[in-house]
Amino acid sequence: MYTAIKHLHSGFRYFVLVLLFTAISAAFIGWLGNKKYFEGNRRVNLFAMVFVHIQILLGLILYFLSNITQVAMNNWGEAMKNQTLRYWALEHVVMMLLAMVLITIGHSKSKKAVTDVLKHRTIAIYYTLSLIVIVVAILQSGRPLLGSQ
Repeated sequence: MYTAIKHLHSGFRYFVLVLLFTAISAAFIGWLGNKKYFEGNRRVNLFAMVFVHIQILLGLILYFLSNITQVAMNNWGEAMKNQTLRYWALEHVVMMLLAMVLITIGHSKSKKAVTDVLKHRTIAIYYTLSLIVIVVAILQSGRPLLGSQ
């Protein structure tokens, strides 16, 4: 079960990255081009947020099934001295949760925004910050951003 969820989590990131890139691109075009905020924009933004939440859920399942985190939790002090254990037991999960929080805040703020440009700007800023955190977390894991491993 662990291996299947790990492969699902690893592959699902491509959907997350594509949706985030699509939402961010549309948001910057809308913001900088002073464009109307359409229902399609709202849907892409919502799907990006939902897919990030699903990815986090898969990651949390892995977190609690992983031998690495079990070892770390049995001896937290020693785990924090080991770069690999510290990354998987603490840093990765914290960065991904931060990315999820940024996306959720951005989506919520965009729904409350009064003007179309403000909706686009809010999504552009928060989703871009989230994408940066996600990319950094993926790269720090030693896994390629694109490609399999």
